[in-house]
Amino acid sequence: MIGNIESVRKEFARALEQATTREQLEQVRIKYLARNGLVAELFEHMKSLPADQKPQAGKLLNSLKVEVQQAFEEKRNLMEGEGAKNDTLDRTMPGRPRPLGSKHPITQTIDEIRQIFRSMGFSSAYGPEIETDHYNFEALNFPPDHPARDMQDTFFLSPSKSVLLRTHTSPVQIRTMEGQRPPVREIMPGRVYRNEAVSARSLVSFHQVEGLYVDTGVTFSDLKGTLVAFARQFYGKDVRYKFRPTFFPFTEPSADMYISCFLCKGKGCRMCKQNGWLEILGSGMVHPHLFRNVGYDPEKYSGFAFGMGIERIASLRYGVDDIRMFYENDVRFLNQF
Repeated sequence: MIGNIESVRKEFARALEQATTREQLEQVRIKYLARNGLVAELFEHMKSLPADQKPQAGKLLNSLKVEVQQAFEEKRNLMEGEGAKNDTLDRTMPGRPRPLGSKHPITQTIDEIRQIFRSMGFSSAYGPEIETDHYNFEALNFPPDHPARDMQDTFFLSPSKSVLLRTHTSPVQIRTMEGQRPPVREIMPGRVYRNEAVSARSLVSFHQVEGLYVDTGVTFSDLKGTLVAFARQFYGKDVRYKFRPTFFPFTEPSADMYISCFLCKGKGCRMCKQNGWLEILGSGMVHPHLFRNVGYDPEKYSGFAFGMGIERIASLRYGVDDIRMFYENDVRFLNQF
C-alpha cells in the first residue's frame, strides 16, 4: 500500500509538470483528484488493510491528498496568470469614463443670477411654497375684491381659499421684512405655481427670482442702476435697454424692463415678435402699504423690488422657443447646456 502511494505521488508530479495547457491540466485533475480518481481509489483500498496498518496508511494518504491538491492549485493559478498576460485586453489601460450628469439649464441660470446679485451685496432668502392668502395676496396690497387677483390663476388648497400654492415669490419679501429691520438687500429664488394652460410660453409650475432692497434714501435711480448692471453682466455689456411703465399692486411706480433682442440685434425676429425688444422683468418702488403691513415707517424708509421668470430668462438667452423643452428630460437637448 505504501508503495502504491509513493507511485501515485511520482506519477502525479510528472503529469503535472508535463501539463502545459488548461485542457491538459483538467485531465490531470480528473485522473488524480476527481471523485473516481487515483487518490480516491487508494482511500477505498485502505478499507481492506489490516487494522495495524491503517493508521500509517491513512496518515500517508491524507498527506498525499493535501500535497497533490496544493500542487494542482499552484499550477492552475500560475497558468491563469500567464494567460492573462497573453490576453489582448490591456488591464493597465484606464477604464472607459462614464458620462457625468450636469446641472439643469434652469439651475444654471438661477445660480448665475444669484452670483451676479451676490456681487452687488444681495443675499438669498427662501420661503414656503404652500402659502396663506395673507402673505400671497393681502400683505402685498391685494384686497379681497382687488381686480389684480384675477391676473393670477391660483391653486387653492382649502375650501375657504385661505391656503394655496404661492403664485409668486413675493411672499418671501413680506416674511423677510417681518423678521428683519432695514437695511434689507435680498433676492428670493424659488418655484411658483399658477393654474394656467400649458403651452410653449406658460407652465403650471415654474421658477422666479425676486429682489428687494430697503433702506433710507433708496430711489428709482438705484433700481435702474441695479437692473442695468445685472443686464450687462448677464447679457453682455453692449446690451441696450429701456423701461416702460406698468402696474403691480405692490410697487408704485412700476416698470417693465426690456433689452434689445440679442438674436436679431434689434432688427426684428420671431423671438422678439418683430419689434426688436425682449421683456425680461418687472420692477418698481415698494408700495408704502407694504411697509405699513410689516411695521416699517414709509416716511423713513423706501425701497425697490423686481422679479423675473427664470424659464423666460433662460429661453430668451438660449433661443429656446418652447419652455416645455426644459422639462421633457431629453438628454440631446440638455447636453447642449
